[in-house]
Amino acid sequence: MKERAVIRDYVRIIVGASLMGFAIKNIYDPVGLVTGGFSGIAIILKQQFGVALWLTNTFLNVPLFLISWKRNGGNFIKRTLVATVTLSASLYVIPEITFLIDDLFLAALFGGMISGVGIGLVFVSRATTGGTDMLAALICRHLRQYSIAQVMQVLDACIVLAGAGIFGIRYALYALIAIFVVTKVSDGMIEGMKFSKAAFIISEKNAEIADAILHHMERGVTGLDATGMYTGAAKNVLLCVVSKKEIVPLKELIAGKDPQAFVIVTDVREVLGEGFIEAL
Repeated sequence: MKERAVIRDYVRIIVGASLMGFAIKNIYDPVGLVTGGFSGIAIILKQQFGVALWLTNTFLNVPLFLISWKRNGGNFIKRTLVATVTLSASLYVIPEITFLIDDLFLAALFGGMISGVGIGLVFVSRATTGGTDMLAALICRHLRQYSIAQVMQVLDACIVLAGAGIFGIRYALYALIAIFVVTKVSDGMIEGMKFSKAAFIISEKNAEIADAILHHMERGVTGLDATGMYTGAAKNVLLCVVSKKEIVPLKELIAGKDPQAFVIVTDVREVLGEGFIEAL
């Protein structure tokens, strides 16, 4: 089982890095969208000096991997090494397909979506594609007052500004749209796209409501001990997690049993377990 999980992770890393390579080579590069990272530097160097994308990505990552290997050992960077090699290889072998060159907005939108899926697949497999992620981690060893995220933001901002100087501010603004889309899509994949709803129910008829949820909706419900701070009275709060399409029937069920029930409904990003996503 463990071996299958490892193989699955490496397959996701390879697929994710390949998607990133496709977006960089066939969407970002043709229209001059510099979205940060070493890929952004590669696009700039290709525009200015004709250096191949894969060559820049490889050349910039090699010293970082050597330093990280020396400091952290091979196991620490093994997955990231696979992701980085796959990204450079995809930048080399994927054929150039020119499309979306006349529409910067669509390039930013679809490039961000494809890159976001790729980055999400790499991240959920506990890897990165090297680049500014690894560089930021190394810098933070000497600037401990700053977080890796803060250093990455500064590095990527400098690269985006450099792209604005080469391609123009208009292209940099579209690059920001792409970065926003990448962040949203990759965050969605990391945090989970199987959205659900959680309901907290406070009622004098909790037993009846719980029984109806268990038998009519066939959903689990949990009783939580609580205390009303105004009255000091002990209360029992019901917690129930349902799919989005079940939240309306749940509220109707509660209202039918107790119209005065106090109900809090909140979004749930991901649910693991029976009736939802099986735990890995």
